[in-house]
Amino acid sequence: MRATRGKKARKYLGRLLAAGAAMGSASAKRRSAFDGSRIGRGAANGRLLASRGIGNRASMRRVIVKTRLVRLGSKGLGAAHAHLKYIQRDGVTREGDPGELYAAETDVADGKSFLDRAAGDRHQFRFIVSAEEGDLYSDLKPFVRRVMAQMEEDLGTKLDWVAVDHYNTGHPHSHIMLRGKDDRGKDLIIAREYIAHGLRARASEIATLHLGPRTQLEIETRMRRDVGAERLTETDRQLLGEADARLLVAARHRDPFVQSLWAGRLQKLGALGLAEEVAPGQWRLAKDLRATLTQMGERGDIIRTMQRELTARSRAGAPADRVVHDDGAPLAEPLVGRIVMRGLADEFADRHFLIVDGIDGRSHYVGIGKGDAVEPLPENSIVRILPAPRGVREVDHMIAAIAANNGGRYDEAANLRHDPGASAAYIETHVRRLEAMRRQGGFVERAGDGSWTIAADHLERAASFETSAARDRPIAVEILSPVPIDQLVRAEAVTWLDRDASGSVRTSARNKGFGREVRTAMALRQQWLIDEELADPAGEGIAYRKGALAALQRRELLRLARRLASELEKEFAESANGEWVEGKLARRIDAAGGRYGLVEKAREFTLVPWKPVLDRHVGKDVAGIARERGVSWTIGRGRSGPQIS
Repeated sequence: MRATRGKKARKYLGRLLAAGAAMGSASAKRRSAFDGSRIGRGAANGRLLASRGIGNRASMRRVIVKTRLVRLGSKGLGAAHAHLKYIQRDGVTREGDPGELYAAETDVADGKSFLDRAAGDRHQFRFIVSAEEGDLYSDLKPFVRRVMAQMEEDLGTKLDWVAVDHYNTGHPHSHIMLRGKDDRGKDLIIAREYIAHGLRARASEIATLHLGPRTQLEIETRMRRDVGAERLTETDRQLLGEADARLLVAARHRDPFVQSLWAGRLQKLGALGLAEEVAPGQWRLAKDLRATLTQMGERGDIIRTMQRELTARSRAGAPADRVVHDDGAPLAEPLVGRIVMRGLADEFADRHFLIVDGIDGRSHYVGIGKGDAVEPLPENSIVRILPAPRGVREVDHMIAAIAANNGGRYDEAANLRHDPGASAAYIETHVRRLEAMRRQGGFVERAGDGSWTIAADHLERAASFETSAARDRPIAVEILSPVPIDQLVRAEAVTWLDRDASGSVRTSARNKGFGREVRTAMALRQQWLIDEELADPAGEGIAYRKGALAALQRRELLRLARRLASELEKEFAESANGEWVEGKLARRIDAAGGRYGLVEKAREFTLVPWKPVLDRHVGKDVAGIARERGVSWTIGRGRSGPQIS
């Protein structure tokens, strides 16, 4: 009897392992043509690891490895420094602290020293390593060190690397930065096959060694769970690999367990409209099956993220009141709301998102592109999000016209010859546009004398630039209030609630969710203004008394000035219209009425209205002329420098 049970158990395990073998079969197929996979270190190990032990994959612990080769170039170290700073940002440890950089032999690595050593490197490797059961590790460092030590053995060289562990997502993972040099100082070239297969296989072996093989129950549960999943699964990859040129596949397999998985998955795909049964047991897969399931999986991740974050803040609401704006459904019209949180949609590709409580009473997920596309926004600040303008702009046509009359070059002098009445501020918009196109990837070139080489196809290049920018910066964000709405009701300042003179926000705010909070805050604000004798009732709203808004603005300015005078031990010098303002732009001040710039001199300071263009000039000397609507700045070149109005 005991022998019979053992035989049945072995047979059962064999079926499970056969299922794993079948799932890996598609990825194991190779083309016979030369594809460069044999170039570089680790080629033989990569091929061996890709082909061996397929039957044991079902019991192996799964590990995801994402790899990126970064060419450093002339400005690469700056980008590497930014990446190193980024992966060490606040909130990534279990305790919510900044990430801790470590290396092979130390728990506290020196990032500056690592970058100094990499100063002459041609390229750099960046990895994200995530074990599927990473949450079972109390500390990921031993796992990462073992993976990197095995990588050294496979590649036949010592490696210079640093890493940071992140616990701020549902799957703990590690970011690894690897220098592009071997232990002899030569360029480190890693074979494509090792990158594609070898490293993941080694990490899987090590995770299995640490945590033990997956049990029969774990294997079966995972396989059966994939049958009903609304995302791309290993079973889908297997079916695609078995399908013929017409995408026809039969729900048949020599192993009964695998066949049951196939049949169940095809039924699910049929229900999703991604497969059609054309004959008994014969199915035709949809052409876009892979892309659709990938997108569905991403959408599912988004919905789960929204549920988790909104529930944690007691703002869950109904599922019907959640809207997703991403690559598949971009924002089509302006959205006004409160920032719930900012997060990472794809940490490796640096794709970020915002969750926003809209005044329409719904919660919105908004993809915002690259991390630097939108400045850091405090939670509970109020914003207006707009689709970023796209297409060739008027400024592009002007630049092309000026260059056509100037031998294919653009500069400020040529602009003035073309348009003698152009202001310095107007010309600066042209220069900023060209700078943006240059930084994005060489759409234009700047000469040593400050002029610009403009190609004959400049308008086509501008269109290409906009297409590229749309991926990185799909939206624009305007900050309406940097402070929460409950701080606006009694604020002695001109707040966002006061600037909505037309009542458009009140009209569009639904009596639900954040919209209800806005309506309530507006009613309380109006009553406060009446009590302060700054406004009178007028129909359903109010009418401001003469000079009321100016008085509120001055109250806030003087209150901030008193606080800063005590903090800085300097006198406040209020700037009048037409006066010259100069000094060091020390920092930005966020207040209920908006944002101010703090300009310091040796014995005094001034507060000026903030403009986004000042962000990159904090800590620098600035100068300009005070106007009623702000300051016309000359940045870094004294009184005759270029203006920013």
